[in-house]
Amino acid sequence: MREPQQASDSAPVIGLEAENPGGKRGTGQAETARAVRCSRAFPWKNWWVRGILTLAMISFFFFIIYLGPMVLMLIVLCVQIKCFQEIIHIGYSVYHSYHLPWFRTLSWYFLLCVNYFFYGETVTDYFSNLVQREEPLRILSKYHRLISFAMYLTGFCMFVLSLVKKHYRLQFYMFGWTHVTLLIVVTQSHLIIHNLFEGMIWFIVPISCVICNDIMAYMFGFFFGRTPLIKLSPKKTWEGFIGGFFSTVVFGILLSYVMAGYSFFVCPVEFNSDRNSFEVDCEPSDLFQLQDYALPAALESLTGWPTLRLYPFQIHSISLSAFASLMGPFGGFFASGFKRAFKIKDFANTIPGHGGIMDRFDCQYLMATFVNVYIASFIRGPNPAKVVQQLLALRLDQQLHIFNSLKTHLTERGLLEEEA
Repeated sequence: MREPQQASDSAPVIGLEAENPGGKRGTGQAETARAVRCSRAFPWKNWWVRGILTLAMISFFFFIIYLGPMVLMLIVLCVQIKCFQEIIHIGYSVYHSYHLPWFRTLSWYFLLCVNYFFYGETVTDYFSNLVQREEPLRILSKYHRLISFAMYLTGFCMFVLSLVKKHYRLQFYMFGWTHVTLLIVVTQSHLIIHNLFEGMIWFIVPISCVICNDIMAYMFGFFFGRTPLIKLSPKKTWEGFIGGFFSTVVFGILLSYVMAGYSFFVCPVEFNSDRNSFEVDCEPSDLFQLQDYALPAALESLTGWPTLRLYPFQIHSISLSAFASLMGPFGGFFASGFKRAFKIKDFANTIPGHGGIMDRFDCQYLMATFVNVYIASFIRGPNPAKVVQQLLALRLDQQLHIFNSLKTHLTERGLLEEEA
């Protein structure tokens, strides 16, 4: 048996071997043509498997929603870890024969460091009452960034010490591989949790829109697809893309109408220091109060309705649905290109008929970033509860100074009477 070729500084860039220079140029086209013939011969082969498992995953999704936001956060963390494992495993599988020292160990260590940083920032930002009440948490919060940096610096030094002369280039490739994976997976999952803290509706509606678009685009493409959409995904069609768009917009409006009426879905997740528990109970904001909107003359003559009663969030849901159906699929196209570069069909075989967890969440991560940016740009305003939490964390003399400054300001504005 021939020994695996040793790597050196002249080793090919990751994925370059997938280009197959000088090899059989027709291999990829032949495989694609064979797959198309098989799919035409057995169009219903995977329909039942995909359908049944899709229903099972949707049922599980509803179940974890019923369990509450904290369980959802744990599920997001578990999904993040599994997606990270699938991507890192691909890199290790490609270069395992080179015996790169500490590659997987350092990859998981950097995952721990990044999660410690992001989750620590989240706890300090959203639950400062809990942090200030517990002495160990207060110390960890005060020096959180210093501890995070020290942890990362330790991993960085371990990587430098692991460098081997004949593997320099490959080791730096894999170092970059790990950090790009952290950027794609961990950062986006952190944004998902931030969206969840704004209210479960900001978590459920975007994810559901991506799921709806995936299902409807598949169905429209399956029954009516004729025109190829993009070479990276030969099975994607314009018919499926357009059908998925309109279906997702309608679905988003209807789902938003149902969910906007329940405080369990629209209230931010907050920590109640009196009950020592997390709660989702509030007076819904104007965003989740029914309002009358005047219809344009053309629609009024067509429907006979002068006004339409909607939740303002339903209007925002149109933007979320449009992004999920128009831009969200590009996350899937990116994943398709990635898999083609390494000649793999799926990231893993965790879910029969669907591939790995990353195959199901390739569009969700792009959606999470958009929702977070959308909330920061158009929805979120100053939060009085957070301001009060920050004030209570100050020293007493600082609190008194702010009180006197605020009192003077309100007196000058005529909201308070001057003392005699």
